[in-house]
Amino acid sequence: MRRWIENVFHLGLKELASLSRDVVMVVLIVYVFTAAVYSEATAMKTDLSNAGVAIVDADRSTLSSRIKDALQPPYFRTPREIDRSELDQLLDKGQYTFVLEIPPRLEADLLANRGPSIQINVDATAVTQAAVGTAYIQEIIMRETTSFLKQRGANSAVPIDPVIRALFNSNLETLRFTASMGVINNVTILAIILVGAAVMRERERGTIEHLLVMPVLPSEILAAKIWANGLVILLAAGFSLHVVVQFVLQVPIVGSVELFLGGTVIYLFAAASLGILLATIANSMPQFALLSIPVFILMFLLSGSFTPFESMPVFLQDIMYLSPSTHFVRFAQSVLYRGAGLDVVWSDFAIMGALGAGFLVSALSRFRAMLARQS
Repeated sequence: MRRWIENVFHLGLKELASLSRDVVMVVLIVYVFTAAVYSEATAMKTDLSNAGVAIVDADRSTLSSRIKDALQPPYFRTPREIDRSELDQLLDKGQYTFVLEIPPRLEADLLANRGPSIQINVDATAVTQAAVGTAYIQEIIMRETTSFLKQRGANSAVPIDPVIRALFNSNLETLRFTASMGVINNVTILAIILVGAAVMRERERGTIEHLLVMPVLPSEILAAKIWANGLVILLAAGFSLHVVVQFVLQVPIVGSVELFLGGTVIYLFAAASLGILLATIANSMPQFALLSIPVFILMFLLSGSFTPFESMPVFLQDIMYLSPSTHFVRFAQSVLYRGAGLDVVWSDFAIMGALGAGFLVSALSRFRAMLARQS
């Protein structure tokens, strides 16, 4: 066992030396954990910002003025009053995302308890902003109407006063989510690419034959590639969380970064084993790249990092439980966003470890077969 550990250690040092000479790969690692995380967090926004809004005010009452004044930056641009005849043309040209139609006698009908309505016309081609913005406008109209009625002593017209409390992200800022998710997704990409590319590089450069004449086992070769490349990714992820996410982007991390990095070690084992498995299936670097693309897409889109996992069909959820990225995303969100401890996420640790062991056994079997063909 001691001999096995020594061989794995020295082979890992060889991997680190080989990686350090690969300038393109080193630049890629630096980029994805610095500039890529920053640009993804700041550029990809799902919350409402600077939306164009116009108002057709046929009432011109105190209430309609209050609604207009409540639509303020940074969520909305300053509302512009338009004529009803301009509405369709402005929406067709995409000049405004929202157009409110305030009917005549809105305030009078409201005070008389006649149940008036305000029409909100929405350009839903920008679907995310349209959905979020519509909810914002409805909330603003409800808030201003409630306040107006209370000032007029008509409290009976609004018997319910809802209070909303948002946990873990009180201001509903997209940045808090996308910054950490950028680090998490990049861990997946590099874990598969680095280890898989290391195997393909050995084959294409012919250095695999050098390993065949050395007194080393296939398991030692794979273990060395996993720990060496995994260590580089782990250090880069820790740097990105502390420097880019916390210091540069000023995004607070609620939970333990150390616990997150501990879970990342287990996930790196699983993802790196998957990368080796893909490398043993491909016969060249281009084939490995093409094979990795659909794997990345499935792991990103269906793991819960972009869309809620619970929103997917049940049969698809059952399939994605076999992906380590699903458990990694769930674990990472619990730790980084909700401050969960080991007592909450231990099951994800165990599942990621079990899946990694399965991938490693399959990869080791195919790797031995590949070495036998090479010899």
